[in-house]
Amino acid sequence: MRATPLRVVYFGTPTVAVPPLQAMCRAGHDVALVVTRPPKRRGRRQAPTPSPVAAAAADLGLAVTSDLSDALHVAADLGVVVAYGEHIPDEVLERCRTVNLHFSLLPRWRGAAPVERAILAGDTETGVCLMDVTSEIDAGAVYRRASTAIESHESADELRARLCEMGVGLLLDALGEGFGDPVPQSGEMTWADKISPSELRIDWTGPAEHVLRLVRVGGAWTTLRDRRLKVLEAGRATDCSRMDAAGTIQLGPRPPDGPSVVVATGRGAVELLTVQSEGRAAGPARDWANGARIAGGESFDP
Repeated sequence: MRATPLRVVYFGTPTVAVPPLQAMCRAGHDVALVVTRPPKRRGRRQAPTPSPVAAAAADLGLAVTSDLSDALHVAADLGVVVAYGEHIPDEVLERCRTVNLHFSLLPRWRGAAPVERAILAGDTETGVCLMDVTSEIDAGAVYRRASTAIESHESADELRARLCEMGVGLLLDALGEGFGDPVPQSGEMTWADKISPSELRIDWTGPAEHVLRLVRVGGAWTTLRDRRLKVLEAGRATDCSRMDAAGTIQLGPRPPDGPSVVVATGRGAVELLTVQSEGRAAGPARDWANGARIAGGESFDP
């Protein structure tokens, strides 16, 4: 039996929430209203910028609002939430069934940063759940779920994009075939708090694999000469000629395009590939090392 709702209210904000909205529209579903977070100012002098979902909804000719109470005035059959980023009050949830695409295998990693927490924890598997939205965060029963392996070099953005694609399939199948009866969550619950900037500071005394996980999450940083350096891409260094103190920079052989930049950790070493210094554009680590006149044996600040 086909169970396609007549009208949908969609709640979403960032880029990852755009594909599900577009897919529902392509499939012929009636998105009556899109609720998203208010525009953000990217710089002090810049005008506020609409969220990616707001921009996509405008392109699709859909009604958009940042006022949650507007959802109370729409006669909808279903609410769909994807990375909305704000608590939805009970009075809105009581209007109609509301489902959420959550990027983990619940009840593991409930909360705001399930993809990042899975990578930091060294999980080898994760997934996506289509679940009921309830008053308790990410505690609703699950209609459908799909799992996938986490690739060893996969960034959080890459993994999130894959999970989103899987989630779109779950959502469209449920809309087309019917949701059925949800299954209550079972097992040990873990919480995925939002990642703080302080957590992303690289501790060079830790093992190389932990440093690489931080880089994969996005936003990893360190300091040298009291200046912040973002590490955007790194890999495991297999040719580390000596065991220096953690944080020590080693400059490898100089191929035509510059030296390799290797940093010792508490266990193993990593090669910096792409970095971004304060006030500078991102670029190859070797160019940064040349421009900053890095000397082999210099160390990142503790």
